[in-house]
Amino acid sequence: MTEDRTAAPEQPGSQWYDNEAGPLVRPYAMTGGRTRPGPTGVRFDLIALVTLDAGAPEVGDDMALGPEHRALVELCRTETQSVAELGAGTDLPVGVVRVLLGDLLELGCVTVSRPVPPAQLPDERILREVIDGLRAL
Repeated sequence: MTEDRTAAPEQPGSQWYDNEAGPLVRPYAMTGGRTRPGPTGVRFDLIALVTLDAGAPEVGDDMALGPEHRALVELCRTETQSVAELGAGTDLPVGVVRVLLGDLLELGCVTVSRPVPPAQLPDERILREVIDGLRAL
């Protein structure tokens, strides 16, 4: 006879997930209840690029970093990644990744390159004129 996993829990407060799901950690527990990254209030776009800072202190046991912080540092160690890629790589919600990256930024472990806003990009008309000029050569 097989076990019925869809049955309602028999006792209040019992686990609602099965053993295969593993332990459940709420996102607010990973961020200490914070929803915004650091006291500086820096915002991380999904396409902002995060790089491990070359002059960053070595992430050791003496630093007050959780396993999620360490996972982000390890992902950045191999290559520069976007905030969205870090969320996918750690299997964490992007909101949590943003808060954790704020911590790492304040500690000097990572640097963030923000994308160029569209208003600062060259006008398309000017670029077409340059292309036409190059073709005329």
